[in-house]
Amino acid sequence: MTAVPTLDTLPDLLAVRSPDAALDGVLQHAIDSKTKPPGSLGALERVAAQIGRIQHTVTPTLSRPAMLVFAGDHGIVAAGVSPYPQAVTAQMVLNFLAGGAAINVFCRANAIALEVVNAGVASTFPSHPSLVDIPVAPGTRNFLTTPAMTRAQLETAMLAGAARVAAHAALGTRMIGFGEMGIGNTSAAACLMQRLTGLPLAACVGRGTGVDDAGLARKQAVLAQALAAHAPALDALDTLATFGGFEIAMMTGAYLAAARLGLVIVVDGFISTSALLVAHRLAPAVLEYCVFAHASDEAGHRAMLDALGAQPLLQLGLRLGEGTGAALAMPLVQAAAAFLCEMATFEGAGVSDRGEADAAAGPARH
Repeated sequence: MTAVPTLDTLPDLLAVRSPDAALDGVLQHAIDSKTKPPGSLGALERVAAQIGRIQHTVTPTLSRPAMLVFAGDHGIVAAGVSPYPQAVTAQMVLNFLAGGAAINVFCRANAIALEVVNAGVASTFPSHPSLVDIPVAPGTRNFLTTPAMTRAQLETAMLAGAARVAAHAALGTRMIGFGEMGIGNTSAAACLMQRLTGLPLAACVGRGTGVDDAGLARKQAVLAQALAAHAPALDALDTLATFGGFEIAMMTGAYLAAARLGLVIVVDGFISTSALLVAHRLAPAVLEYCVFAHASDEAGHRAMLDALGAQPLLQLGLRLGEGTGAALAMPLVQAAAAFLCEMATFEGAGVSDRGEADAAAGPARH
């Protein structure tokens, strides 16, 4: 029986290894021998091979799919980067707990376990079965003037995110996704993206919750000022502590833990991918456990995906967050595993494959 890795320290989290590739040839043969023309299931064939490699089997299972939605507030909202007040973060958490948000609907529709994590909202919440209430602090500081969080807060958040993944893995989860809620978090994600990819800021900043042209110009100006003020923050952890949110830091730890535990990770949109950018810098092999759900309509997400070499499954014009794109893609990922496990082979179904048909036709005549 494989020992469960410890996830109690940052070095534990960072020890992510690539999945064993020893079965790659067997997996490809299993996929090619199904009753279909080679490659005819397109991206699902790639995903099936990836799942088989992660689980080291030709009969993978994606039991108890789960979605963890991390919520946190951002001090940068005080600089006017969002048209919505900070209070909306807490209001949306209450909406999640009441079952009324898009992520609730999509998780119910697709039998996905949903957990809401208070990573650092500037509010308090009543006890609820779906809520894990572990705030690091009531929101981050305003990174226009000071780093968003201390290194101690960063480590606390990352390890807390890792612990939530471990809890779900212990319940039998083999596929997991991460969503978020936090007014101002597109500003945090844009700064993370710019600092970690080196792309121009204008390519990283979008309208978020719907700022108008004047609001977009103000947002870009504020973030340019913040990036200049924190020029020494260059490595991944310093960048995350300087510009991130507690929900983004928890997601970063969650990605690393999910990879360490051998889970299939379904990646959502702009904010979630910004956390993965950090995780990838810390442990590059984490990408080998990730299936990218979709390309968001939030400006910068496509460039972020390109920076990671990602091939998203869907393009639906989404820009909501909450993990909605990942929840919509999870049934496709399950279908990829199902065809690998359940679809008949040419030999088993008594169907001639292309090679047999060519042999039966005999030598070509000229």
